Amino acid sequence: MGGSVETTERGFSKYGFVFLLIAVISCILTTPTRAAPIDDQFQAWLQTDLWPEAKSKGISKKTFDAAFTGVKPNLKLPDLVMPGETPTTPEKQHQAEFGPPANYFAEKIIRAVTTGGRTRESANARVLGLIEKRYGVPGDIVLAIWGRETGFGAAKMPYDAFEVLGTKAFMSTKKDFFRTEVLAALEIVERGLAPVNAMKSSWAGALGQPQFMPTSFLKHAVDFDGDGRPDIWNSTPDVLASIANYLVHYGWVRGRGWGTEVTVPTNVSCSLEGPDQGKTISDWVAMGIRRVDNRAFQASELKAEGFLLMPAGRSGPAFIVTPNFYVIKQYNNSDLYGLFIGHAADRIAKGDATFVDSWGAVGDLHRSDIAALQRALEAKGYDVGSADGLPGFKTRRSIGVWQSKNGKPATCFPDAALVSQLK
Repeated sequence: MGGSVETTERGFSKYGFVFLLIAVISCILTTPTRAAPIDDQFQAWLQTDLWPEAKSKGISKKTFDAAFTGVKPNLKLPDLVMPGETPTTPEKQHQAEFGPPANYFAEKIIRAVTTGGRTRESANARVLGLIEKRYGVPGDIVLAIWGRETGFGAAKMPYDAFEVLGTKAFMSTKKDFFRTEVLAALEIVERGLAPVNAMKSSWAGALGQPQFMPTSFLKHAVDFDGDGRPDIWNSTPDVLASIANYLVHYGWVRGRGWGTEVTVPTNVSCSLEGPDQGKTISDWVAMGIRRVDNRAFQASELKAEGFLLMPAGRSGPAFIVTPNFYVIKQYNNSDLYGLFIGHAADRIAKGDATFVDSWGAVGDLHRSDIAALQRALEAKGYDVGSADGLPGFKTRRSIGVWQSKNGKPATCFPDAALVSQLK
């Protein structure tokens, strides 16, 4: 018996070793090769993917190498997706609260723009006069945008534009968008419009004091000081004229303002809001809408088109805005941004008057709650724009229509009770 056991043990050891060896080899063969370091992947992408397209668009190897020598992907930038991974919605964005519109107009923030704007209006009066004469855009509007975007140039541009744009073109959630932008940035350098070392940007890749993306720079940047190139990093005349030129490109109407605060009678539905529901100013007046300062609309305005704007529905100020308001929104597609610029411009020109109507206590919902409400309205056939958790005008007026159809007072703004009813 002892011999039998010995033979069995030796036999197990012999064949067990063979099986173990086969298992190890199999494991090695079936385990994926470890991915190359991200820096190496980035460099390979630059040379085998981005460079061929850049070359086809007339970019020289000298320019390309100057832009990307020493550049590595910046993994601290937002909205990145590691190669091979699937994009996910960040939890903090999903659960972030939608702040009350009133927060956007905090006095400390808007006063910095208006006070700084008045100082610079005086210092740059001649240039602003020439810009308004050429482009038709009031200096107060240009100053308000300049102040809002970069604090009149005080905000630092700490990033290398090619690091930001290259990283995002390689691995962001919007690769195609940033690929176009990084190619445009290369064109800026190739054409001698700016040297590589001047290409400083924000974390989003926006350039200079007006915060232009590279494609916008190529379309709108202006050499207004006459030195031969548009310098939106250091030249105040170029910065101001470039902002005005941008607005003109998107349809700024010479001779009209942006809008004015009004009172809206209760019998006028807040669901009439939006740039696709314009009426002549005289029609709005016939419905009972009045300026809050009790002044009559100018006769020249009465035949012109205006639009109802109620950023907080019935829980905040209301406005009749002109097409120029929507031109301002081309700079930043937000009703609150457009209103901030218009309001700040008025204060630069006329003094620090606040809105007459006050902002209500709204905006205490999570963006995920608002997105759920938007999806519920979409399921009922309403056009809310997109279920992004932000109550834009399409969402606001859809809420108002739904409320009216269901026998409720139309507020045109989301609240917790409404979310519960519709979810």
